[in-house]
Amino acid sequence: MKTALSLKMFRGFNYIFLTILGLVMLYPFWNVLAASFSSGSAIVKGGITFFPREFTLENYEAVVKTPSLWKSAGVSIYITVFGTFLNLAFTSLMAFGLSRRDLKLRSAIMILIIFTMIFQVPMVPGYLVVKSLGMMNTLWALMIPGLISAFNLIVMISFFQNLPHGLLEAAKIDGCSDFGTWWRIALPLSIPSITTIGLFYAVSHWNAYFNAIMFVRDASLYPLQVKLRQLLVETNSDEMRSTMALTLQSVEGIKMATIIVATVPILLIYPMIQKHFIKGAMLGSVKG
Repeated sequence: MKTALSLKMFRGFNYIFLTILGLVMLYPFWNVLAASFSSGSAIVKGGITFFPREFTLENYEAVVKTPSLWKSAGVSIYITVFGTFLNLAFTSLMAFGLSRRDLKLRSAIMILIIFTMIFQVPMVPGYLVVKSLGMMNTLWALMIPGLISAFNLIVMISFFQNLPHGLLEAAKIDGCSDFGTWWRIALPLSIPSITTIGLFYAVSHWNAYFNAIMFVRDASLYPLQVKLRQLLVETNSDEMRSTMALTLQSVEGIKMATIIVATVPILLIYPMIQKHFIKGAMLGSVKG
């Protein structure tokens, strides 16, 4: 009886503690959201906490009417969708091959993969490689250098190794090639793993910043995060007003609205794949 009571108290404490912790983490985002719907004078006065003051949509109207932000959003969407597709294609292909224990030099290749997790590519050699391949000032520079993540690769290898071996052998006996086995058998059975790893890749592409700063000089190819940095850091109020054709709108309000616009799209992806994501994360942690 005492054990049951102690367990209930412990669970109740966990629920309360985690709820408070979640609200503390959520508050900064909620505060930015409230400020994005507040007028310029209210933001300047301060005191905005949970709810907007002097509610207005002018901040979002200014963001929507800014062509450069739409172009940057298009770049981010492109590298997120197409880049994630390339990531999943090459990661799953390599993982499927390395999951075969009869693969020659498998151990040596795995050692090299783990080596890349411990020792990252230095900035200067990485820059010279991208430049020598002719990818400077192109969107390829934002997708190819991180094409295969060593961590995601190892997780997917673990998943493929836990597929029924007899099923793969049956496909081979029926005349299916290695590529056909990957395409027809392994991929359909690995939807949870692909969804989980795909979300990791998509978030990485959407938040692409450092590679864009280092490899891209053409402002028309800047992703949304770089454009957001320009609005928040590199431009002053007069330049922003001139760029966005603003007169009365608050520059701070525009910044808050831009942050929300850059954050919400990637947040909306998780609820749509939550079921597969949780299953894939559990598979990677338990079976890996």
